[in-house]
Amino acid sequence: MATDDAEGTGDLSISLVQKMLSAVTGSVLTSLLVTPLDVVRVRLQSQQPTASASHTRPYAATLPIAQFRDLPPNLGISACCREVFWINNNAPYCVAGPTIAPITPPSAACAVEEIERRSFNSTLDGLRKIARHEGPRTLWRGLSPTLVMAVPANVIYFAGYDWLRTSSKSPFKGTVPDAYTPLVAGAAARVLAAIAVSPIEMFRTRMQAAHHASTPAGHFHKTLDGLREMVAAQGIHSLWRGLTLTLWRDVPFSAIYWWGYETGRNALTDMRGRAEARKYGREFSLGVGADKVRRRSRSRSHENHTATLVDSFIAGATSGAVAALVTTPFDVGKTRQQVIHHMGDSQSIGSNAANIIRPEDKSMPRFLWHIFKEQGMPGLFKGWAARCLKVAPACAIMISSYEIGKKMANDINERRGVRRYES
Repeated sequence: MATDDAEGTGDLSISLVQKMLSAVTGSVLTSLLVTPLDVVRVRLQSQQPTASASHTRPYAATLPIAQFRDLPPNLGISACCREVFWINNNAPYCVAGPTIAPITPPSAACAVEEIERRSFNSTLDGLRKIARHEGPRTLWRGLSPTLVMAVPANVIYFAGYDWLRTSSKSPFKGTVPDAYTPLVAGAAARVLAAIAVSPIEMFRTRMQAAHHASTPAGHFHKTLDGLREMVAAQGIHSLWRGLTLTLWRDVPFSAIYWWGYETGRNALTDMRGRAEARKYGREFSLGVGADKVRRRSRSRSHENHTATLVDSFIAGATSGAVAALVTTPFDVGKTRQQVIHHMGDSQSIGSNAANIIRPEDKSMPRFLWHIFKEQGMPGLFKGWAARCLKVAPACAIMISSYEIGKKMANDINERRGVRRYES
């Protein structure tokens, strides 16, 4: 990044406030552009596998009537005709009025329509169906908590990463080889940011996972009421449910991302240096150790805004896509664990539901192993396309906005004649 160790480079000071403003600008722009993809990703990962054709035959006689005794008499009336509920994930039943009956030919078409409306086969299919059936504004559901979460998270994340990687007071200075400092500093900064915003992410995930359409204000209040009930029943620590899986996803993601970003950005800087040397007939020297760091820092300080934007955008998008793909299984586990209680509130059918041990209640390795046994590798990488399509441009926009913001701040400080001193 533009804040490489600047010993002897003469770079100007970029204050913490200026870094924060750069991070805030990138956060707002990124959130506006990628929230629809995030909504689809959550829906894809949280939807239950649909029953196969062999399970759709009427077989009411094979299921004990005790399963249906606790159902409310008016459960499941929908605009289509009757809501479809999956009993034990394999038997379709329509519920209307005080009686429960297997799906009959007149209502079978309605059941199929309802299932198809709620099931997404791909990212584009999810975008299309959500916009058609729930309204285009639903694609930006959760934008408010996303912004509330992204601003402090990115301020902590980016400013913390810069300090951990470049400051002489960083605990990693002199203890971690320079080549691996981005990896360690990125992981540590992500831990701090994830802990700080985990409750907000819980709220956003539950808000995005809900299928029912309502006014934005009504949906916000319903989700907030659900969180209040959860805290009252399970304690304040329940707001950090899924933090372990979040860390399992975000820590390796950040380590891979920052190491890949710095490597890619350095490669692009070296390419520009070689091209410039050939242009003026000079010999290009890569340098070693501190000399190489200073050369790259000087080169970036003389870049124009377009070069900074292009290099950081390409390096951020490439590294973000790779890191997103590798860590998708942890993202699937995190999403399912966070939404299971919200889904259970609307889908539980009976007083014994609370006594059922769900796979989502297992430890992270056991839960991911359960997903692998049930659904194979496709289950672990469900929503990978939506995640990569979201993360790659998000990383590119965020890091390029941050770098451009810092470069503009550096130019302003230079005009003011303020010299930077590394702490």
